[in-house]
Amino acid sequence: MLPARALIFTGGELSAQFLEEIRSGDFIIGADRGALFLIEHGIRPDLSVGDFDSITPEELAKVQAMSGKIIECDPVDKNLTDTELAFDLALEQSPESILIMGASGTRLDHTLANIHMLIRGLQHHIPCSILDKNNYITLTGSSCVVEDRGFKYVSLLPLTTEVTGIELEGFDYPLHNASLRMGQSLGVSNRLSGDKGIVHIEGGLLLIIQSKDQ
Repeated sequence: MLPARALIFTGGELSAQFLEEIRSGDFIIGADRGALFLIEHGIRPDLSVGDFDSITPEELAKVQAMSGKIIECDPVDKNLTDTELAFDLALEQSPESILIMGASGTRLDHTLANIHMLIRGLQHHIPCSILDKNNYITLTGSSCVVEDRGFKYVSLLPLTTEVTGIELEGFDYPLHNASLRMGQSLGVSNRLSGDKGIVHIEGGLLLIIQSKDQ
């Protein structure tokens, strides 16, 4: 039976509140230090993956003992980040959706690379999102329902040179057949007017970022 969702806990900023996202039937992947985080909070990953260069040998032994399956790779001779390795393995599960936590932090290059991975989710027709304590990020190439997750703002940023035919329903500032181009801030800091809103676009790829200051 294929999992309804795949949850990836990777090695960026993680907090115990993210464990509330886990539901029965989820396929749980721990990437590098994210695997240790899960185990230290009493969660057994279905799969742990990475070079594990950010944890001690004693911690690695704990990950090896407490994971359903573990895939280790050489920290030098590899072409993918630990998060991308985990993402590839999540795609192989053909879940209905993928949620990534710990994918943002002080390394802007890693954060941007992880956001760009959402494109590959769309190519596999699997909705993918990134969650951290201040943001919930998803990507659409067609239509998306935006549910109120407790974030104050909803910003729309193009991930292609231009996004066309934008229609917003259920937002304080609606758009009708609008276009956004890279470098414009027109789509920043909108708000939901109710429990949910709908974003529809005709062309391009659009990041939908729900965010809060604190």
